[in-house]
Amino acid sequence: MGWRHRAVDPAALLRELADRLISVTSSRLSERLGANRRRSDTGNRWLRVVIAVLATIGAIDTGSITLKRWGLLGSLSCPGGADGCDKVLGSAWGTLLGQPLSLYGFLAYAAVLLMALLPLVLRGEARARLASFSWWGLVLFSTGMAVFSLVLMGVMVLKIQAFCFFCVLSATLSLALFVLALIGGEWSDRGQLVFRVVLVGLVVALVGLGWAAAVDRPAAGGGRGVPLAVTTTSTPATIALAEHLSASGAVMYTAWWCPHCHDQKQLFGREAVARLKIVECAPDGRNSQKELCAAKRIEGFPTWEINGRLDSGVKPLQELARLSGYAGLQPPR
Repeated sequence: MGWRHRAVDPAALLRELADRLISVTSSRLSERLGANRRRSDTGNRWLRVVIAVLATIGAIDTGSITLKRWGLLGSLSCPGGADGCDKVLGSAWGTLLGQPLSLYGFLAYAAVLLMALLPLVLRGEARARLASFSWWGLVLFSTGMAVFSLVLMGVMVLKIQAFCFFCVLSATLSLALFVLALIGGEWSDRGQLVFRVVLVGLVVALVGLGWAAAVDRPAAGGGRGVPLAVTTTSTPATIALAEHLSASGAVMYTAWWCPHCHDQKQLFGREAVARLKIVECAPDGRNSQKELCAAKRIEGFPTWEINGRLDSGVKPLQELARLSGYAGLQPPR
């Protein structure tokens, strides 16, 4: 018997080998890509957790300051000295649109917290779609926060010339959030990333510097250490109330740089203010009595001492009359 040799087609053999090689390579590549994707998802997940933790700390920081400014929270222990924190937070730059600037910081940290956590909570396609958008939101939002924080640091050092631990903490958190957002996002177009970050940074810097210059109220006073002049005119009723407060031993503790102290004086008018007993607590203020203020543990301005009780914040005249037991001031109709 003779052996029959089957003809071998080299081209078919090569195609078969190529198909098997491609199949094996594709399978291994898919496995590796899947592993890399899982590692990337895990890394991004942990970065989101870290961002959420930092945003929570920032929200607690700014939220506590806001509640204190609203009078809903007692005194805060400020590392580095309470005088510096009070001077910074109570300055003209500590308020925006009638609300504490810390309130807007709290809202910003809350937004960052939401963008960091939502993709971890959602599932399916909604999570995949939101993940990319959220990284863009995080990096651009944190860019604005970091740049505005740097503007505030400049104001604190150059204009207010005081140290506020809470403000430095917030600025540090903002910068950390910006760096983490840059690391966490998968940026396919680096040029577009740089363009958007620079654009947002420039806009926030220009707006922030313009705002800082516009609210530079202390420059309108009589010089360093001298409070702003009272411009309103007193009425017989406000003069009588001021005389009653002084006769009953009431004292208003103030700081020359404090805009809220100026607002309180504006309610009385310049003639009535001249009859009040006012104590200057700022160490660099004219006729400063900082030792007395320290002994009284004055931590915010203005602070009223009426009948031996301390009460901080701007008070309506009717409330001052009630606290001091004065019945001569009629409520407005």
